[in-house]
Amino acid sequence: MKPFLILQLRPETEASDDEFEAILDKGGLKQSETIRIRLDQEPTPGTLELKDCAGVIVGGGPGCVSDPEAKKSETEKRIEDAVLNLMPAITDTDFPFLGCCYGIGILAHHLGAKVNKERYSEEVGAVECELTADGSTDPLMKDLPNKFLAFVGHKEAVQDLPAGCSHLLASTPCPFQMIRYKTNVYATQFHPEADGKVFETRIKLYKNYGYFPPSSADRLIELCHQQDVRVPGQILKNFVDTYR
Repeated sequence: MKPFLILQLRPETEASDDEFEAILDKGGLKQSETIRIRLDQEPTPGTLELKDCAGVIVGGGPGCVSDPEAKKSETEKRIEDAVLNLMPAITDTDFPFLGCCYGIGILAHHLGAKVNKERYSEEVGAVECELTADGSTDPLMKDLPNKFLAFVGHKEAVQDLPAGCSHLLASTPCPFQMIRYKTNVYATQFHPEADGKVFETRIKLYKNYGYFPPSSADRLIELCHQQDVRVPGQILKNFVDTYR
């Protein structure tokens, strides 16, 4: 089969490696079935063509699309530009794409929608997501329950449904948990690859990044391990199975 292109935006090696392993695990992928690119370390190869890939999976990261350019580091600018430069080819051709966390901001921003910190920021932890009418008929939601828990923790969010998008999943804190553009371009606000162990690693690594008071890290880790968060991984698996 063609490989899946996995683009990672996390400049922290431990977080990036852990995320990559989680994507392989939840997606049912072997490393040999992927092309992994850490955009903090290397650009997307100029010779790479989407037609040579089965699909694109974009991981999360500590950056925010809505942050002023002056506040972004050179690495953050380079990472963001690399993904945004790929989006026209993806959306124009309706190429299979799954943007996780940061990916929904990238997609919505590219489509001209408002992404900022005015509303819908989320505390670190599990939130209940619910299928919408469009979500209940989407192939990536096959055999999923109507409601399930997913891990979140974000400073910014999509403020309104982007033009041309279907609304697939909602939650009380943030209405736009998952959207689809055209037929094959997906993005989630939550982390479909994350379980309690994955989120423990991220809480430890990002405890000084402003997501929560550092003193609450141990309590958040304990709460994450108490939550039954398994369903989101099936969405990642369904994406891989649909386009492999």
